[in-house]
Amino acid sequence: MSVTQAEKQFNGLGVSEGIRIGKAFVYQPLKLEAIEESKNDDAEHELKRLELAKEQCLAELGALVEKTSDSLGEEKAAILKGQISFLNDPSFYPPMRKLVEGEGWTAETAAKRTVAQVAGLFEAMANEYMRERAADIRDVGARLISHIVEHQGARLEDIREQVIIVADDLTPSDTVQLDKQYVLGFVTSMGGKTSHTAILANSLGIAAVLGAGEAVDDIPHGAELVIDGTTGRCVLHPNASTKAEFEGRSLAENEEQERLRSLADLPAVTLDGVTVELAANIGTPQEAAGLLAKGAEAVGLYRTEFLFMGTGAMPSEEEQYRAYREAAAAMQGHAVVIRTLDIGGDKELPYLDLPKEMNPFLGYRAIRLCLDRRELLLTQLRAMIRAGAHGTVKIMFPMISGMEEWRAAKELYEEARTQLAAEGAEIPAFMEVGVMIEVPSAALLADRLAREVDFFSIGTNDLVQYTVAVDRMNEKVAYLYDYFHPAVIGLIKTVIDAAARHGKWTGMCGSMAGDPSAAPLLLGLGLNEWSMASGSLHRVKAAVRGLNQTQCKAFAAKLLELDTAAEIRQALANFQQS
Repeated sequence: MSVTQAEKQFNGLGVSEGIRIGKAFVYQPLKLEAIEESKNDDAEHELKRLELAKEQCLAELGALVEKTSDSLGEEKAAILKGQISFLNDPSFYPPMRKLVEGEGWTAETAAKRTVAQVAGLFEAMANEYMRERAADIRDVGARLISHIVEHQGARLEDIREQVIIVADDLTPSDTVQLDKQYVLGFVTSMGGKTSHTAILANSLGIAAVLGAGEAVDDIPHGAELVIDGTTGRCVLHPNASTKAEFEGRSLAENEEQERLRSLADLPAVTLDGVTVELAANIGTPQEAAGLLAKGAEAVGLYRTEFLFMGTGAMPSEEEQYRAYREAAAAMQGHAVVIRTLDIGGDKELPYLDLPKEMNPFLGYRAIRLCLDRRELLLTQLRAMIRAGAHGTVKIMFPMISGMEEWRAAKELYEEARTQLAAEGAEIPAFMEVGVMIEVPSAALLADRLAREVDFFSIGTNDLVQYTVAVDRMNEKVAYLYDYFHPAVIGLIKTVIDAAARHGKWTGMCGSMAGDPSAAPLLLGLGLNEWSMASGSLHRVKAAVRGLNQTQCKAFAAKLLELDTAAEIRQALANFQQS
């Protein structure tokens, strides 16, 4: 007689959307802590074991880089190139040799101790992104030790049935081996929203829940499991009622997505015939490949940070050029707005050796850093301009606070054009160059900026943070972080109106643009281009097609008179219901 297992629910971080029901595949690779420490008198023999393992590691990683470049592109491959850099780093591999030669440890013990020390240094850092790089160090360390001890564990590439992978963590090199044909999704005990695993899950389109904690340890191999990659909710041994609930939600989700997908080939035009441009935000050129089929008319924000963050060294002009050109070519003549490097704040680059700051979001970041390190920005601008010969590339500078920064950045752009022309490079005759409006001072100077720039793009995520003086990462003041705050709405109107007076266009690339509930307000204010995560395109298009801009203009004027974000939200809800 079969025993019915009791249902158990737990939660993690939903990082890649989708509801999945399937059998658990418990993945248990070699754990560093399981390696017993020991010594050996034959140092020469241990050094040979260590060196052979390193060679095998480098060969494996090289093959994975090639595979990842073909399937996911250069940016994702750069994550694995970073692990190759670790193996060749003087602070990583040479200390292992010293532990063998100087202290008599075995090869696996020397590797374990070194990995623990280096990963520990990263885990102690205050920055979340840097802490999560410890997982990459442990990944390459485990790979190295697996070769030393000839460990033969379960291989992800050998999965031949549909499963949900369960693991303590999935490293970047694990994730790129996942076959979408068989892997329905995965759930891990560790990981965060900014981890490479989360980034890769989204790129692969695999539902994922990370950071589920100790609950993952209780999931047996082959058990039935439900995961919701949107909410982070998971259920082990779901009963009939729970399965019916999730199956119903999954069916409804699929039906709604299918209904919205039918809008992909239709224009984003209002009931009174006004057309707006719907664009998508991307982080890699590969994400541009399917955008036209999804109904995007442009790339409104190409974040270039991933090209820089996944590697141990600055990408060359040629590497950058190839990435930007690929995105431009994928959009087949439609615009690609590329943002210059926006690093600093919560995003660090180890090889830039950035100073520690008390208030990094108010400090040495984005255009401030790039204007100080002119060669960095000049190289990037050269790559962007060259890519402009293969499509409609537009350049955008982030975190501009006033005319001085804008003019300094534009001067570097002109210098890059002059250099390339002198070299005989193929460059476009004209490119639009604009700025992100993220800082209140720039919004207040919008009329002056509009005389000189070609366009504005409003970054609401930072504009809210700086206008309301609220740390959007601090849960205690999260209630204050709201893009419907009257002051923020007032600044958005100021920017759009200033651009219109000077015959320039205004886009928005913050999360507000992808919120269907904001559509009546943004339409009423006259926003020209709305750029968002590609998953929001259909919902926003549906909202726009159901609105009348003339009515929205009158409604927006009334919203500007309201005193609180809550009042504005309620008025928007009432308007859309009516």
